[in-house]
Amino acid sequence: MSAEFDKPSLLRRIVPMFQGFDWWLLLVIALLAGTGLLAMYSAGYDHGTRFADHARNMLLAAAILFVIAQIPPPRLMLAAVPLYALGVVLLLAVLLFGITKKGATRWVNVGVVIQPSELLKIAMPLMLAWWFQRREGQIRAWDFVIAFGLLALPAALILKQPDLGTALLVLASGLAVIFFAGLPWKLVLPPVLLGAVGIFLLIMNEERLCADGVSWYFLHDYQRTRVCTLLDPMRDPLGKGFHIIQGMIAIGSGGVWGKGFMAGTQTHLEFIPERTTDFIFAAYAEEFGLVGVLFLITCFLLLVWRALLIALRANSLFGRLMAAAVAVIFFSYSFVNMGMVSGILPVVGVPLPFISYGGTAMVTLGLALGILMSVSRAQRLAARAARRSL
Repeated sequence: MSAEFDKPSLLRRIVPMFQGFDWWLLLVIALLAGTGLLAMYSAGYDHGTRFADHARNMLLAAAILFVIAQIPPPRLMLAAVPLYALGVVLLLAVLLFGITKKGATRWVNVGVVIQPSELLKIAMPLMLAWWFQRREGQIRAWDFVIAFGLLALPAALILKQPDLGTALLVLASGLAVIFFAGLPWKLVLPPVLLGAVGIFLLIMNEERLCADGVSWYFLHDYQRTRVCTLLDPMRDPLGKGFHIIQGMIAIGSGGVWGKGFMAGTQTHLEFIPERTTDFIFAAYAEEFGLVGVLFLITCFLLLVWRALLIALRANSLFGRLMAAAVAVIFFSYSFVNMGMVSGILPVVGVPLPFISYGGTAMVTLGLALGILMSVSRAQRLAARAARRSL
């Protein structure tokens, strides 16, 4: 018989690539992606090619997810150090000869203009998970000190740009890995309590601290303004407080059922600033109301829950730490974005996953979900092989 008859069909070669996929995870991702397309069509229909570009970015993220899911976690570990080193080098390049837009130096031209800080959202937890995997079974206090050093370097470079929102997300993903690696509670509680006390004192002394001419030595002026605007948006209703006020008006005007698809007045009369990016949640809430918001929050919670479940079932410490970090990444993104649009957190420029427009952020999320799927797939294939050997 000739060799051409022995060659497996294209279908038989493709099917194994999908074996072990977490279909519940894919279902949640599909629901969020569909919601994002619906929201972008309404919010960005008169913004040129925003909807088409958003759909293209989603397809690119899906392709990245599929490719990364084919790579076993041990092979993903090999990329940790090079990816982290590349990210730090690019951040240094931004510091030395970066491109400045709207007062912030966050971009660098390497043939194409990129924002290196986005890379660190994945490279940072990947690096720390690699570090603790190497130290598994012999983790000591000094290992946590080194981990904090690895985290502090890129976070400081990102803050220097300045980019508080991205720095917070990088810190959140890195601290999640350090915490799940076994950081003692006695080291976790003091900073949390200190932060709570600081917030209480800030609220109690808001009028004095936010008076004109008062300087906060540990924050830039624009960061101080964001905090003070959060505490009292009416301090400058037509200026710094305009974003928060219009966001809250749009969310409140949606009521329980919303005004209907493409029927948001705050959105389409252009009262909501940045309605396809940072503040798209306000446009979505206006049109789909409390019911739509609860659906969206439920989808994000299901995604976080699924990621934590994958972390519990992971075959290795590296897989466990990366899955937990992805859970924290999506929780941080969604909580911070919804919080800042709703007026309970300062406006820090964090996109809402799947919903906000942005190619770099979408690619980063596709990479994160690909890693999560890789960890889940490795565990499922190993469990299936174990069952067959019985």
